[in-house]
Amino acid sequence: MSELRHDPVQKRWVIIAVERGRRPSDFKKQEITTRQVKTCPFCYGNEDRTPPEIFAIRPDDSKPNKPGWKLRVIPNKFPALKVEGGLNRRGLGLYDLMDGVGAHEVIIETPDHNAHLGEMKVEDVFNIVKVYRDRIADLYKDHRLRYALIFKNYGETAGASLAHPHSQLIATPITPRTVAAELDSAREHFIQKERCLFCDIINQEVAMGERVVLMDDKYIAICPFASRFPFEIWLLPRRHQYDFSLLCDDDLTALADTLKKVLHKLRIALEDPPYNFVLHTAPNYNVRRPGRPNYWETLPYDWHWHIEIIPRLTKIAGFEWGTGFYINPTPPELAAEFLRSANEE
Repeated sequence: MSELRHDPVQKRWVIIAVERGRRPSDFKKQEITTRQVKTCPFCYGNEDRTPPEIFAIRPDDSKPNKPGWKLRVIPNKFPALKVEGGLNRRGLGLYDLMDGVGAHEVIIETPDHNAHLGEMKVEDVFNIVKVYRDRIADLYKDHRLRYALIFKNYGETAGASLAHPHSQLIATPITPRTVAAELDSAREHFIQKERCLFCDIINQEVAMGERVVLMDDKYIAICPFASRFPFEIWLLPRRHQYDFSLLCDDDLTALADTLKKVLHKLRIALEDPPYNFVLHTAPNYNVRRPGRPNYWETLPYDWHWHIEIIPRLTKIAGFEWGTGFYINPTPPELAAEFLRSANEE
C-alpha cells in the first residue's frame, strides 16, 4: 500500500506510491501518438480494459461499462492513493507517516480519441466541469479527505501517458503545501484588509488591462503579474466564489465557454503546446482540525477558487530546484498581448 511520508526539512508530504512503479510506462519509453484507438483503454469497445466506472454520462438504454457513453469516471488503474482503509497516523522516530488513503480517479472526457478541449462543443466541456464539481462534492463527504485536486496533463512533455483526452482527480488526507501557502496568504490578506486577495488582484488587472487575456461578465483569464512560466494563465470567477463544488449550472456553462476559448487561444498561438492545468478550490472545510477549531472560519470570505494553466514550453532545471525561483523569459504583458490577438474562429 502507498504511504504518505512527511519531510521535516521542507515540511511537505510525499506519496510513496509503490504500486505505480508497476506501470509499463515507468519502465520503457512509449511514444504518445494521436491514433491508438485499437489499443487505447479509453476508447469505445475497450471498457473491459479499465476498472468499472464510478459514473458515466450515457443514454438510458446504454449499459454500464459498455460503449455508448459520452463521459466516464473510473478509478485510476494504478492509483497513487486508495479509498480503502484507515489513515493509521504514526511516528517512526523523528519521522511522521500515514497510510496512503485517498482517491485517484480518471475523467475520460470524450469517446473521441483525437479531441482537444479547446475545440469541443461548449455543452461537452460543460459535462466535464460539471463532473469536476460533482466528484469533489461527493468525495468531500468522506471526512478522511481534506483536499481534492483536479488536474489535466496534455501531451507527453506534460506527463500524459495516454493521448486520449482525460483529466484526473486525486483527493488527499492532507492539504497540499502549495495550496496551504495560497490559503495562508489569502487569510492574512483578509485579516489585514477585510478583502479577498484574489478579488483585489482581479480589480487591479481589470484596471490595468495589459495582462488580461480575455474577460466576460463572469470570468477573467490573466497572465499573472509574477508568472512562473511563459504564457502561464490563471482563470478566475470575477464574482467572489470560494468553493468550486457550490457552482450552479449557469456558472459552469459560462466556465465551459471561457475555458474552451482560453485553451483554443493557446492551441492557435503556440501551435498546440503540451500543458498542465490544475483547479485550486476550497479544502474540505467540513473536517474540523484538532486543536484548530476555527481554522476555516474566514474561508468563505478570503478564498477564491481558480484554475492555473501552465504551457510546458520550458524545463525546470537546477537553479529552480535549488532555490524555488523561476526564470521566465517571456514577460506576462507580452504573453497576454500575444494571446489576445490569437484568432478565436
